[in-house]
Amino acid sequence: MTMETFAPLMFGGLIFTLVLGFPVAFSLSALGLACGFFAVYMEWFPVAFMSALPLNVFGILSNDLLLAIPFFTFMGTILEKCGLAEDMLDSMGQLFGSVRGGIGYSVIIVGFILGAITGTVAGQVIAMAMISLPVMMRWGYNVRYATGVLAASGTITQLVPPSLVLIILADQLGQSVGDMYKGAWGPSILQVLLFALYTFILSRFRPDHVPGLPKEARTLHGWALWGKCLRGIVPSAVLILTVLGSMGGLPGLNTAIATPTEAGAMGAVGSLILAAFHKRLNWSLMREAMLGTMRLTAMVVFILIGSRVFSLVFQGVDGGKWVEHLLSNLPGGQIGFLFVVNIFIFFLAFFLDFFEIAFIILPLLGPVAAKLGINGIWFGVLLCVNMQTSFMHPPFGFALFYLRGIADTLYKNKALPRKIESTDIYLGAIPWVIMQLILVVIVIFFPQTVTVFLDKEVTLDLGRAEQQLEQLGRERSEKPPATMN
Repeated sequence: MTMETFAPLMFGGLIFTLVLGFPVAFSLSALGLACGFFAVYMEWFPVAFMSALPLNVFGILSNDLLLAIPFFTFMGTILEKCGLAEDMLDSMGQLFGSVRGGIGYSVIIVGFILGAITGTVAGQVIAMAMISLPVMMRWGYNVRYATGVLAASGTITQLVPPSLVLIILADQLGQSVGDMYKGAWGPSILQVLLFALYTFILSRFRPDHVPGLPKEARTLHGWALWGKCLRGIVPSAVLILTVLGSMGGLPGLNTAIATPTEAGAMGAVGSLILAAFHKRLNWSLMREAMLGTMRLTAMVVFILIGSRVFSLVFQGVDGGKWVEHLLSNLPGGQIGFLFVVNIFIFFLAFFLDFFEIAFIILPLLGPVAAKLGINGIWFGVLLCVNMQTSFMHPPFGFALFYLRGIADTLYKNKALPRKIESTDIYLGAIPWVIMQLILVVIVIFFPQTVTVFLDKEVTLDLGRAEQQLEQLGRERSEKPPATMN
């Protein structure tokens, strides 16, 4: 065996280990250490090479950017638990209720807003399903449309700023978090428009699938309705826009007032103020938010440590060169590379979540993308659009699992008129996965959907600058010298 053949074997071992379903962080560490000791035994690199591992681990743990993860997680959990979803869905549902597909539109819009507020797929899907699924079933909505729109609108939280996924992608690709947020706005809006267009088409060709609400179901009217809508949206929107603006994550803002970590801390404090404003801030809420933040942060740190162990050894046996050679020679240049990578990520997302893909696979793909001249923000947002589908894959998508559990609970509590089968949930997800993949194709062929809101790069025309300097020199030489009186 040679070092040239060991790198692909090591990568194959990685995929096999991940598919087995063992905890990813510990599987990566074990595989990396085992391959490292084998490489030392084969004298492919010295024992001293492994001494760099502790420094690598301490290096990632001292990364200030990763502190933004617990802050944004805490902010999202507080806002998710303080009842904003209930207020928004109730008011939006009544606002659009008379229109065919009105509840579907309200779920899509609220999903977009909550995506910016909460940042967690699980909480968003559960909250929206608990409130909207009984209403949709009661008034005759098609069960497959109802479950599909709830799952898809919950997963959009990965793409809408200030998404945790975008923070991690920016860190792994060496890009600005603010620019990554700016780049994500275009695809986020397009995703909402695609979902709304599908609902509109369905309301025209299959109106019985998405009926409007009868008058007796709409209890709020006039200013009372608009007031409830504004109370649910405006305070949260102000907080999110302030946080994003402080990082330079809004279109039109060219400078950041704060780092992502500082902005996350500001958002966490703001979420507590909003919860108190809604009179829902209590110790139970705080304890639940802190426990959830602790679990997610610990999971991220251990996955990051495991991926660094594997990555160090993989680079030591020239795995990076193998991946670069494999992917940089694909037919089609940039487009061919992006298609192959996105197909690979799509199928890998059947088994891994976005944290694992970002920490394990992205460090291998990023250098190749840079060598091909692919804009880092475009590449990161594109992968984020793709990784939305990881929560929607039948039968492995976690959003579908959450929906399955909530549907069973609602049926047992007699909130649903009939039991929802797993087949309905899986088949209902397929059109929405297709729409997410359509967005992937759009972003590949139209990078302007990402770059349109980015700051324009200042370029210097050296040829024209030289001409101007020569002309200035001639003008000075032709000018008569000044005389003194």
